[in-house]
Amino acid sequence: MIKVNGEEIPWHEGMTVQNILDAKNFTFRMISVWINENPVERRENYNSTPVPDGAEVEVVHMMSGG
Repeated sequence: MIKVNGEEIPWHEGMTVQNILDAKNFTFRMISVWINENPVERRENYNSTPVPDGAEVEVVHMMSGG
């Protein structure tokens, strides 16, 4: 199991950040992701960044405006 924004979801071998975003339907372009309080540096890395079993993942939709 992992936690995504405080909600437990099943973990599977080979899970990546992109798998989580797809499963949770996070499609907003301006997203920041942290795994166990460590930021995932670039959106291009989401497909290759593994998520370990037991991880705490935070996904934040960034807003801009003035």
